[in-house]
Amino acid sequence: KARRSSMPVITVFTPDEVEHPDRPAPLSDFNRQFIAQGDSWFSMGGLPLQSSNLFDGMSTRTAACAVNFASPGAVLRRMTDTVRERRFLRHLNGPRSRRWSALLLSGGGNDLIGAAAVDPTQPAALRLLATQAEWGAGVAEDRYLSDAGWQTFSVHLDAVMRQLLRERDRGLNRGIPVVLHTYDLAVPRPSGAGFGRGPWLQPSLVKYGIPPDAWAAVSALMLRRLKALLFQIAAATPDGSVQIVDTQGTLTPARVTDTGATADWLNEIHPTSAGYRKLSAHWVPVLDRL
Repeated sequence: KARRSSMPVITVFTPDEVEHPDRPAPLSDFNRQFIAQGDSWFSMGGLPLQSSNLFDGMSTRTAACAVNFASPGAVLRRMTDTVRERRFLRHLNGPRSRRWSALLLSGGGNDLIGAAAVDPTQPAALRLLATQAEWGAGVAEDRYLSDAGWQTFSVHLDAVMRQLLRERDRGLNRGIPVVLHTYDLAVPRPSGAGFGRGPWLQPSLVKYGIPPDAWAAVSALMLRRLKALLFQIAAATPDGSVQIVDTQGTLTPARVTDTGATADWLNEIHPTSAGYRKLSAHWVPVLDRL
């Protein structure tokens, strides 16, 4: 694949390659070694299984590698499960740990999808979306969101990040940078990843009776709120070690009527290979500043 520049693309290893008993991945051959964890934007977002992710084309000014613990089967896994994953922790703060250059994290999007899917019969504090009885007379897309639920969601994300930082600080990697990304503006539409996976956002908006002409605006508002939460968490981290790669607004959005790959999107919530390469370009200056 063509590269954007002469900078070396990050070499990505799986945990199996790193733990191979006879031929472990040569991490020490690289000037910088990252450990990565997260959701499908770091693993795969569609079929076939070799579909792209954010590491496609991600580069730095010096030779670097990443050991990627993100799981393609965890499309709706919560960040708390990811943070507590035992194999990942063995490499972050346990017997297999080494001093990593940074922890790269793709997280928060699955939590948003899960919280948006909570049934309308649940209390407002457990829902990101408002019921029709709660819409009021407003015309803006804010009327479709539950403020009480967003407060709960904010507390949840903050707690998960604090837990992650505590795990980081238990061993050799105390204080290393943690780099997260914002999510671009996915448009709810009837486009899944195959074998019954997805769509992810559209069914929730249908369940709440939100009119289709508001789907794109409601999704954009939720993703902008998630972005704001991530920046708030980073700003509140005492040691300043949490960095945010802001990729929101990079990709050409799909339309709510598009049923397959379109513009920069492979399906409803995952970009195409070309889309991911556009997003990964934003990581380069952030990683080089660390």
